Amino acid sequence: MTNEDHVGSSAAWWALVLLTATYTFSFIDRQIINLLVDPIRADLSLSDSQVSFLQGLAFVLPYVILSIPLGRIVDRANRIRVLVFGILIWTVSCVTCGLAKNFWQLGVARMGVGAGEASVTPASWSLLADYFPENKRALPVSIFLMGPYLGAGLSLILGAEVVGWASGLGAIELPMVGALAPWQLTFMLVALPGLLMVFLLPLLQEPPRTQRLTQAAAPLSWNDVAHYVWPRRGVFGAYLLGAPFIVLVLYALQAWVPSLLIRVHGLEIVEAGRYYGSIALIAGSAGVLSGPAAARWLASRVDPARAPLVTSIWSTSLLIPVLVGAGLAESLTWTLLLITGASYLVTFPLALFATGLQSASPNEMRGLMAGCYVLSTNLIGLALGPASVALANDFIFADAQAVGASLSLVGAIFLPLAVLLMWRGLGAMTREATS
Repeated sequence: MTNEDHVGSSAAWWALVLLTATYTFSFIDRQIINLLVDPIRADLSLSDSQVSFLQGLAFVLPYVILSIPLGRIVDRANRIRVLVFGILIWTVSCVTCGLAKNFWQLGVARMGVGAGEASVTPASWSLLADYFPENKRALPVSIFLMGPYLGAGLSLILGAEVVGWASGLGAIELPMVGALAPWQLTFMLVALPGLLMVFLLPLLQEPPRTQRLTQAAAPLSWNDVAHYVWPRRGVFGAYLLGAPFIVLVLYALQAWVPSLLIRVHGLEIVEAGRYYGSIALIAGSAGVLSGPAAARWLASRVDPARAPLVTSIWSTSLLIPVLVGAGLAESLTWTLLLITGASYLVTFPLALFATGLQSASPNEMRGLMAGCYVLSTNLIGLALGPASVALANDFIFADAQAVGASLSLVGAIFLPLAVLLMWRGLGAMTREATS
């Protein structure tokens, strides 16, 4: 089958639906722990720092360690099979989270979730770049990148309902497992949709690989990769170094806003899940769709190659006061309004990074570059995002009620750094264009 048979066809859009659903389910499974912080903390007698390890490092270490090796595999193997294998790993691991009886068991299970989900971004980005041509890629990639915000929102909304339902059941006993707390049953139930994708994804056909550097069957060596990237280091650096500190704030928000609403504003866990789940679902999705539209508008007024980074710099600059205000607001109404604004702005530039990086990469390197993106954004973002708020809570403010102040402090430190890194990347792009 030729690439034209795939591009823009119903098969391409069906593939987009399945890949977006897979990405969404992966975020439900990784983010559900954010809703369950307080019951896990109480049942397992954990500190905020231990919980932040489960939210962050336990997941992110295998996720980033495997991202580049899996990216290289994606560049030379059947991408759909790689993705299906990853889904099996993380689904089983998420069920295992629900069987955990102590900190270390839950930590190992979270590592399994991270290991399985490391396949999603490299395989999906590479597939979408072959299903859709470059001039029609922005919308499909933006839709795909709604997955994290759909997943984060649904994990809170559906998780809250599951917790409420499970709490009303009284003692929960499963054969060969024993008694389960509501938070344990929640982990097990949210893992089940992943099994559906294991059966649906193999129905897709692997699209032909396009936009290759050569037609040789042999993959690029590391030396070939270095010779391609180094002369273009300014462009790749703009995408791989600008995003991580924005992602850090994104994960800090997702990890700690439920606790902010519960601890500071007195909401019940089900209420907090419904409020923030709806915000993350709607505002996050709207932000990731709005970024490319804003960049297209700006491209008619500035150099089109610079428009994505200029858009990202402006949206991140606006995010700083909004996020700081959200953490310090005293009324629930203002807190929710500012959290909505922050959730919209923090997702604004992310599709621009994804499409720009894939357009800059030849086919033989798309999986690898996506793996590098996963490595840079998650090593900084997911590892430090939840932990930075927890560490500020435990060691700067020494007060569990100071979660809002900690969130504001994290935004005030790391978002200006993100703006600086993107500004330097923008300068590098300008110098390369004029050299």
